[in-house]
Amino acid sequence: MAKQLGYHTIREIFTRFHEADPEPKGELDHVNVYTLVVAVALSAQATDAGVNKATKELFKIVDTPQKMLDLGEEGLIEHIKTIGLFRQKAKNVIKLSRILVDDYGGEVPNSRAALQSLPGVGRKTANVVLNMWWHYPAQAVDTHIFRVGNRTGICPGKHVDAVERAIEDNIPTDFQQHAHHWLILHGRYHCKARKPQCPTCIIRDLCEFEDKTL
Repeated sequence: MAKQLGYHTIREIFTRFHEADPEPKGELDHVNVYTLVVAVALSAQATDAGVNKATKELFKIVDTPQKMLDLGEEGLIEHIKTIGLFRQKAKNVIKLSRILVDDYGGEVPNSRAALQSLPGVGRKTANVVLNMWWHYPAQAVDTHIFRVGNRTGICPGKHVDAVERAIEDNIPTDFQQHAHHWLILHGRYHCKARKPQCPTCIIRDLCEFEDKTL
């Protein structure tokens, strides 16, 4: 774990991220907030590309909790059977859709606690939805952010909650909205787990990672 970087270094890092990609976007396809919840729930232990492939046809016919209930669990499985843990995920999606219909009038709630009360929706999923749909500066820490945060010193922590707090505490507020997307994309395409692309990294000179590939 690298040491926590200081304010001026972090500001420079995120200034560079912003200059390279001013409006970073999540890569899960969705048509509304409900389909975003479903897509993020399906993405656990799966790639965004794999989820998008599975939901391409699904979201053409299902874009509300009631339509998901009408499709049914077996019908959903037919669409998502290429995704890992698809049977458990299908059960959760049907359960959360029933709760949304019965308890929320078919609408997706926008508090973290209410979102986390839904089956298959953990803190990371809730934070993604709050950030991407409602533009709340919630920080969804996945494996990419955990790796980048600890390698670089941007937001080190021994567990995901500590990394989330480090982001909130140390990244300047004007970068908070897009912080987790910049970090995810940097981890996915540059600061990779097995072979980080250090020679072409835009923050190489600011990063605390000791085992840079040069």
